[in-house]
Amino acid sequence: MSELFGPKLEPANGNPPNKLVILLHGYGSDGKDMIGLGNFWNQGFPDVEFLAPNAPKPCAVNPFGFEWFHLDLERGDTNYEAGAEQAYPQIRDYVLQRTADAGLELKDVVLGGFSQGAMMALYTGLRFEEPLAGILCFSGKMVDAETIGDEMESSPPVCLVHGEDDDVVPVAGSLEAKTVLEEFYVNVSLKVTQKTGHSIAMDGLQFATGFLSHVFKPDDQIEVE
Repeated sequence: MSELFGPKLEPANGNPPNKLVILLHGYGSDGKDMIGLGNFWNQGFPDVEFLAPNAPKPCAVNPFGFEWFHLDLERGDTNYEAGAEQAYPQIRDYVLQRTADAGLELKDVVLGGFSQGAMMALYTGLRFEEPLAGILCFSGKMVDAETIGDEMESSPPVCLVHGEDDDVVPVAGSLEAKTVLEEFYVNVSLKVTQKTGHSIAMDGLQFATGFLSHVFKPDDQIEVE
């Protein structure tokens, strides 16, 4: 199994990272696209390293991009859960290896993604035995909604951001994910951005920034209920 590679953005303060944000790109895209989020966030989170690996397979419809799993766009009958199951081991190994390389623990890591990358972030992030700091999903959906109860190993907080007018991955995907996750007592926050298609609007990005601020609080600042 080949190792994943892609761009990274080291902490703005020049020190070794105290936290990691790993971002998974969408279908037909690449890590360069997602590392732009790191450029937006790195000054506000100066001790965070941002990583955006490329998926292992060239995209079937865009040879300049990559795919986590194949989509049958002509027939529209892709088995998303089977595709995610196939892609999962490499993403899991990447997260574990980069966390170990940084001398950190999974509680110091946010796993996020856009579209197909968001599906993989949610699929992978709930299967770690030790909880991540959080899972951040832009324009995604839960591909294993019917089976996650048998597979979920941990329940980190989850942030869902979705455009109201998304005609690629409809907003119903995030609405369903919120409902399913709350059934398993996962702390879920959801932002539906108005007049937004399959993209990340500024108010959605600001909502995600607030999520990162919350989950990356120093331990002595976390409120205990």
